Amino acid sequence: AMEKSYMSMFLLLVAISCALAKDMGTKETKETTTKPKLPQTLSRGWGDQLIWTQTYEEALFRAKHGNKPLMIIHHLDDCPHSQALKKVFAESKDIQKLAEKFILLNLVYETTDKNLSPDGQYVPRILFVDPSLTVRADITGRYSNRLYAYEPSDISLLYSNMQKALKLLKTEL
Repeated sequence: AMEKSYMSMFLLLVAISCALAKDMGTKETKETTTKPKLPQTLSRGWGDQLIWTQTYEEALFRAKHGNKPLMIIHHLDDCPHSQALKKVFAESKDIQKLAEKFILLNLVYETTDKNLSPDGQYVPRILFVDPSLTVRADITGRYSNRLYAYEPSDISLLYSNMQKALKLLKTEL
């Protein structure tokens, strides 16, 4: 299984390199006046060194077959609350380290899976799914009106909820 993931990582890197190399030739020179935009990766700024999945389906497959919990972050690029949480999430060394033990997905659109919006479609919201593909509706934040919302000040609660999601893995499966 390890070789498989190394191989898929390698192929992904090759594909990215090819795409970037192709892109290099078509660059205009107007970038000197405007600030160059960083390439948009799957992390969308939530942790560029982490491995992010592209789709909910892929994330579920990896969670199940890798026996890892899935962490799904719903957010929007133009939402100030999402931006604030993203900044704290990306800058927290502890969160980033712990996140390596998860299958990660961040979405800027809603999925059709109603289990991912148990109490509404607000952002930012973070839900955990265990490898049996059960949405862990029992891992909640501190707000009773938005159970899966986290503010930047809740980062330690998010950290302990990530630990809880990992513990549930060992005790329940």
